[in-house]
Amino acid sequence: MQRITFGTSGWRGILCEDFIFENVKVVTQAIADHVKSNGEGSKGIIVGYDSRFMGEAFAREAARVLTGSGITTFLCVRDTPTPVISFEILRRGAAGAINFTASHNPPEYNGIKFSPSWGGPALPQTTNDIERRANEMLGEICYNECSIDEAVKKGLLVEIDPMQDYLNDLAKKVDFAAIAKLGTIAVNPLYGTARGYLAEPLKAHGVNVVQMNANRDPYFGGFPPEPSEKYIQDFIKLVQQDPEIALGIATDGDADRFGIVDGDGTFIEPNYIIALLLDYLVRVKGMKGGVGRSVATSHLVDAVAKMHDIKVYETPVGFKFIGELIAQDKIIIGGEESAGLTIKGHVPEKDGILACLLVAEMVAREGMPVKALLERLYSKVGRYLTKRVNLTLSPELEEIFPERIAATPASFAGEPVKEKITVDGNKFILQDGSWLLFRKSGTEPVVRLYCEASSEERLQALVDAGREFILGKG
Repeated sequence: MQRITFGTSGWRGILCEDFIFENVKVVTQAIADHVKSNGEGSKGIIVGYDSRFMGEAFAREAARVLTGSGITTFLCVRDTPTPVISFEILRRGAAGAINFTASHNPPEYNGIKFSPSWGGPALPQTTNDIERRANEMLGEICYNECSIDEAVKKGLLVEIDPMQDYLNDLAKKVDFAAIAKLGTIAVNPLYGTARGYLAEPLKAHGVNVVQMNANRDPYFGGFPPEPSEKYIQDFIKLVQQDPEIALGIATDGDADRFGIVDGDGTFIEPNYIIALLLDYLVRVKGMKGGVGRSVATSHLVDAVAKMHDIKVYETPVGFKFIGELIAQDKIIIGGEESAGLTIKGHVPEKDGILACLLVAEMVAREGMPVKALLERLYSKVGRYLTKRVNLTLSPELEEIFPERIAATPASFAGEPVKEKITVDGNKFILQDGSWLLFRKSGTEPVVRLYCEASSEERLQALVDAGREFILGKG
C-alpha cells in the first residue's frame, strides 16, 4: 500500500488510484487527531474544495469524519479559492482547514491541503505529524464517522459561503476606483474557483470586463489549470485581437496563482510581476517592511529591495515559508517564481485574485502598460532575465546525481563561481551576478534548472552549462 506523503502543498494523488475515499478518510482522521492533540479541536475546521471531479463528495466524507470526532465542521457550499479559505480560518478563529485541491495539476489529480490556525500552508513539523498518524492507520478502519443528518442535528456541521466577507476585505486593499479608469480588462478564471471573485467585483465597481473560461469544467478545457503562457494561448489571442483590452488577468484552478497578459498580448513572467509590485507598494502606496522570495525567484526582487534599502528574506521553495514571514509581519510582499504572492496585512497564503487586482491597480495608477513599467524598472536597477528547464535523468545519472551536485565547479560558462547557497537545492552565484539553481524533484527523475542573467545570450549559455553539468556533454 502506497504511503501518504505531503509535498510542498499537501498530499496529492491520482483519482481512483491512491486518491480514494478510504485514504481520504484516514488522512482526515489524522488531521482531526493532530488538531485535538494541540488542544484546538473546539475551534472547528473549515472544509473546502476546488472545481475538480468529486470535490463535493470528498468534502462531505471529510466532514463526516471530523464531526465523528466531535469537531465542528464549516463546510463550503461551493468550490472555494484557497486564499479565501485561508481568510476564513483567520476570520473565524478556526483550528484550520482541509481543502480538497490539486491547484494547477492536471484534472486527473486531487489532493488534501491542510492549513493550520495561523492561516498559511502547514509547515513541515505539522505535515510530518499528520503523515505519521495517517501511515500508522493505513489499511485499517480506524476513523470515526457521523452521518450528515446527525451532524447537522447535533450542530456539528454548518454550511458556509465565505465569498462576501473575503470580497469586502479585498475592497479595502485594492483601489477599484483607479482600476475603473483603466478600460476593458479580460478575465480568465480557467474554469476554476475564481469564478465570481474577479469579474463580478470589477463589474460592480464600473469596470468593463471581457470574460472567458468562466464555467466550471473539471477537465479544465483539456489542459492543466495553470495560468502559464503555454496553457492560456486562447486567452492571449483574445487580448491580442481586441484593441480595447488594456490588461488580461488569469488565475489557476484554486485561484492561488496568477497569470498576467499585457494589453498587446505579451505574457509577463511572474518573476517580474513580484518585483514590479514590490516597487509599486513601496514607492506609491508607502508600505514598509522587508521582502520575501524563494531561492528560485528572480534577483530583480533583490535589486528593487536594494534601491529602496529594504531587507530580503530568501526561503526554500514552498509558500509556507513566505506565509510564515507574512504572519510574523516581517515583509511587505512575498512571492515565488511559480506565480504565488501575497502582501502585508493579507492572508499568509498565495492569492492569485489579489495579485491580479493589484497589477490592474498598478497599471491604472501608473498610466503605463506592464512592459513599459518593466523597462522603466530595468533602467533603474539593470536587466534580469530568467529561465527554468527540466532535465530528465537516466537511471545511471540519477544514481550518481548526489555526488555530482555536491561538487562546486570553478565556473559556469566561463564565469567564476562566487558563492554556493544550499537553502533548497544547490544555487551557484557567479561573479557577474548571474546564477544557476539545481533542484531535484522528490517524485520523479527530474532536475529543475533555474538560471538568471542580464542578456538572452548569457542566459542561454548558463542553461547550456547547467545542462552539461548535470547530464554531461550531449
